[in-house]
Amino acid sequence: MSSEASGICRHFVTYSGVKLPLKLMNELDEAGLHNRNTFFRGHFDAQDRLIKMEKIVYGELELQHVYSYHANGALRQAEITDADEEVTVLDFDENGQPA
Repeated sequence: MSSEASGICRHFVTYSGVKLPLKLMNELDEAGLHNRNTFFRGHFDAQDRLIKMEKIVYGELELQHVYSYHANGALRQAEITDADEEVTVLDFDENGQPA
């Protein structure tokens, strides 16, 4: 799994929902990171769209989502890498529906 940073990076406690892209919630400041074993790192593009989400557990990257978008802003692709480094790629049409 690549942990290469891109976009504007912010940190969160959790996420909500099951629809992609995941919605990160409860933003953490730098001081809040020091007391956490698990957190989510979100990378956002200039339009504040989530382009990469990383779940960090005890300092290790456990899960990663990488998102790309159609010109209209709808989700185009989600690349999900799990803890075993197995990659699942999901494609979506211009309406954000599974292709």
